[in-house]
Amino acid sequence: MPDTASALGAPAERREGPQKVTGTARYAAEHTPEGCAYAWPVPATVARGAVSAVDATAALAVPGVVEVLTHLNAPRLGKPDDATLSVLQDARVPHRGWYVALVVADTLEAAREGAAAVQVTYAEEPYDVILKADHPEAYVPEDSDGTSGEHVRGDAEDAFAAAAARVDALYRVPPLHNHPMEPHAATAHWQDGRLTVHDSSQGATTVRDVLAGLFALPKEQITVVSEHVGGGFGSKGTPRPHVVLASMAARATGRPVKLALPRRQLAAVVGHRSPTLHRVRLGAEADGTLTSVIHEVTAHTSRVKEFVETATAATRIMYPSPHARTTQRVLPLDVPSPSWMRAPGEAPGMYALESAMDELAATLGIDPVELRLRNDTQTEPDSSLPFSSRHLAECLREGARRFGWSERDPRPRSRAEGPVLVGSGVAAATYPVIVSPSRASAHAYPDGSFVIRVNATDIGQGARTVLAQVAADVLGVPLDSVRADIGNSDLPAAPLAGGSCGTGSWGWAVHEACTRLAARLAGQRGQQLPPEGVGATADTAGEADADSGYSRHSFGAHFAEVGVDTVSGEVRVRRLLGVYAAGHILNSRTARSQFIGAMTMGLGMALTEGSTMDAAFGDFTEADLAAYHVPAHADVPAIEAHWIDEDDPHLNPMGSKGIGEIGIVGTAAAIGNAVHHATGLRLRELPLTPDRVLAGGI
Repeated sequence: MPDTASALGAPAERREGPQKVTGTARYAAEHTPEGCAYAWPVPATVARGAVSAVDATAALAVPGVVEVLTHLNAPRLGKPDDATLSVLQDARVPHRGWYVALVVADTLEAAREGAAAVQVTYAEEPYDVILKADHPEAYVPEDSDGTSGEHVRGDAEDAFAAAAARVDALYRVPPLHNHPMEPHAATAHWQDGRLTVHDSSQGATTVRDVLAGLFALPKEQITVVSEHVGGGFGSKGTPRPHVVLASMAARATGRPVKLALPRRQLAAVVGHRSPTLHRVRLGAEADGTLTSVIHEVTAHTSRVKEFVETATAATRIMYPSPHARTTQRVLPLDVPSPSWMRAPGEAPGMYALESAMDELAATLGIDPVELRLRNDTQTEPDSSLPFSSRHLAECLREGARRFGWSERDPRPRSRAEGPVLVGSGVAAATYPVIVSPSRASAHAYPDGSFVIRVNATDIGQGARTVLAQVAADVLGVPLDSVRADIGNSDLPAAPLAGGSCGTGSWGWAVHEACTRLAARLAGQRGQQLPPEGVGATADTAGEADADSGYSRHSFGAHFAEVGVDTVSGEVRVRRLLGVYAAGHILNSRTARSQFIGAMTMGLGMALTEGSTMDAAFGDFTEADLAAYHVPAHADVPAIEAHWIDEDDPHLNPMGSKGIGEIGIVGTAAAIGNAVHHATGLRLRELPLTPDRVLAGGI
């Protein structure tokens, strides 16, 4: 690899690429210690109630079955902060799919057969699983971090009533599921009181800390390895029941235990994006200047724990208005616990807001790009803090130029190719800059090699490669000479890979450690390094988490062209183009992949993805990839991702912003707006499936 690859921004190839394509990269379920047993969980078949009896006789009679764990005999756990991890601790059943037993066997086949043979009797209770905006139990949650609750500026209701132009619209985003390629899996092994777990997780440090509390162990007696992770999209952001069950089973049997969750069970136990019901009201002057912004959202949560899909957060920072109100409500139901899914809050919230902005543009007869430009701002509307950098206008203008927006006829149904109506749409995007404290070490050896160590997690974004680039850039050495050790809780502690904060957090610590190492090496210039080498460490606590006098966000613009078949109702996206302002891009190859991957996920959100909560049974009907439709290669059109290099000194030493999530924010709205331009129909419920298109009267 040429030395120029060490420069930040260079398109260095993913370091673990050869391992992954040759099958030598080992994932959590591919570790099989000697004597390993296999586990298969038993999910509850009622929507609410309690286990009144468990008969494991038939299961234990299956050849190879060694143990059946239930709430009656499972190891006792400490009380977790996350109640979804309190598995097999009592008889309660808070939702369908909650685990009520675990079968452990010599083989996977025996474990599965044994699980099917477990007989569970329930005392059922009435349940409620349907989200309604006017449900009497919906409430406004506490706003502990400024992303939810209710926020009021001025008199939004009166200003809306007096506005020259108004939009009042309801939007609905269904439940969405993460479905990473690698299912959630763990291999646990107890030896001499020490627990070692290979886990499919976005943060091994967090998993270690949680397991230490559950099993009353010092953290030093637990090692969690997440060396290779096959995607997560948020669903592996915190520990999930599988890692607790595998560790419990290994302790109960005295053997290593491997547990890989069946995909059909994932919808109920590893989180999902909560469905969101939106009412957006926009009031504006005749020239498009916003005078009132009202965004009200209701989302469901479970009765196990509160999780808020913070879908009004982006509205509070996006466009200035003298009068505004954002209200977030949650409704506890007898449903599986929702959790993080790529761009939680921003993805559904910006779908509603950017769709409403398009409706306002149509009402006023103003170009949708121009309307957004007229409502740009350099200070955050809610806090009045200046943005550390906000190049939304540049993204919109550059995207319009590249897309050929000026050639667009603004009239709906103005372009047809036989029975196919063709249209184009635009939407803006934003995502906050989140940075957390991290530790890292850097070491130089006499042979000219360097090693950086940090418990970062690579879930597909290229962390190993980019962190090595950060180190090589600071040290002024070839990228080939730097090795990055990550994915092990014995390494310096680091935050999880989530919230688009990974590289900014880990990279800051690596940058600091390498800066200190470079200073040590400069002091020893001309001297032979000792055999053990020279090292330096860094801990960014107190710096990375310090208060900032700036509002820090990434911004972007999405453009989409669609073809809508008037006979079948099918929507095909022909082109997607995104332009982003996300600080300095540290690796152009991996960044483009991140942007395109997120845009593809946004395409799925717009056209194919969605779950249905079955009121009669209390579970999600789309429980596998045959029913839950993620985009395939044939669904992905020509996609372009571009960026504007920002020089923002208020972020971190690299000047970088997170890029993993902004690509999904706004994509669905751009596609929906393009469908309106093509057909004249305004469809406000995702996904935009043929039945909904045809029902709209195309």
